[in-house]
Amino acid sequence: MADPLIITCAAVGAELSKEDYPHLPTTPEEIAESARGAVEAGASIIHLHVRDEEGNPTQRVDVFAEVTEKIRERCDCIIQYSTGGAVGTPLEQRCAPLKLRPDMATLSMGTMNFGTDIFENSEMTIRAISEVIQENGIMPELEIFDYGMMDTVDRFLYKGFIPERFHVDFVLGVPGGMSGDIRDLVLLRERLSAGQTWTVAGAGRYQLPLSAHAMAMGGHVRVGIEDNIYYRKGELARSNAQVVQRVVRIAEELDRAVAGVQEAKHMLGLS
Repeated sequence: MADPLIITCAAVGAELSKEDYPHLPTTPEEIAESARGAVEAGASIIHLHVRDEEGNPTQRVDVFAEVTEKIRERCDCIIQYSTGGAVGTPLEQRCAPLKLRPDMATLSMGTMNFGTDIFENSEMTIRAISEVIQENGIMPELEIFDYGMMDTVDRFLYKGFIPERFHVDFVLGVPGGMSGDIRDLVLLRERLSAGQTWTVAGAGRYQLPLSAHAMAMGGHVRVGIEDNIYYRKGELARSNAQVVQRVVRIAEELDRAVAGVQEAKHMLGLS
């Protein structure tokens, strides 16, 4: 029997604006309320980006601190900071919020084309972020956007550049990265060692089919407005909670229990 399903909600992201999606949460209050709704719907991890007073993506420590505090006031959850920031964010700024010691933080495992931009993650960048993650006792989530990044994981583990304990997130369907076809998820899953926890995040139209297949394969799921603003073709999602609720319903049909927050912490080695 598969372990209970851990649902991550990527509530905001760094690429969207309210022009793209009118319901996008951008203020600390809006982000915290969206997180609360997602957790009440069944999410146990909140993947966190934040916005400044103008609604622009930022890695400011004070904003991360305020949003984190407001989320903690509203609900119990695992908070996972993004160290990617927006494309082009300097390394020092990407690492800055980690001093707040969230439960988890992302660690992207390679440079890639990201739409029309370049998401830079050189060996120096990966090692620098990994060092700050480890210095602050944070659980890393290794973000895999392409197959070659799995080779980087193996090489960096051998050299001791990344910690031996981590969670994996396959982020598929991003233009410039690996497709979100099911065969790609199967190929990546085969590279993992026995017992390794993993999640899949499907961009755009890949979110729903990848979520369903990951659940059937015993993996975990990330959904949210950051990855897909549509509930179905031509219909904008009403909220992050709505897309989490759909995952919960599918899990119920597959007889896959949904992990509570404390259960997810135990499964990930956070408690």
